[in-house]
Amino acid sequence: MKPVINIEYCPQCGWMLRAAYMAQELLTTFTGDVYALSLQPSMTAGTYIVSVDGEVLFDRRLEGRFPEVKELKQLVRDRINPNKPLGHSDRRAGLDG
Repeated sequence: MKPVINIEYCPQCGWMLRAAYMAQELLTTFTGDVYALSLQPSMTAGTYIVSVDGEVLFDRRLEGRFPEVKELKQLVRDRINPNKPLGHSDRRAGLDG
């Protein structure tokens, strides 16, 4: 079964558009690699959590910031399809510095 990505966001904070944008980027990049992507309004203020099959990949509270699109794509790729090239977004393409 293909994985499910979930983006839980705080609607009170106005983060729905940010979550929808990240969802669009992930769905465009991982077409065929995921079963579904859900946007989940949180009941807890300040929440912005991205998870795959329940495994948290990014939590805004823990990191103290929002993820960059490139970073989020890498985190998702590393979890669901480690061999998938991400083109210009791929840290391995630049040999990590």
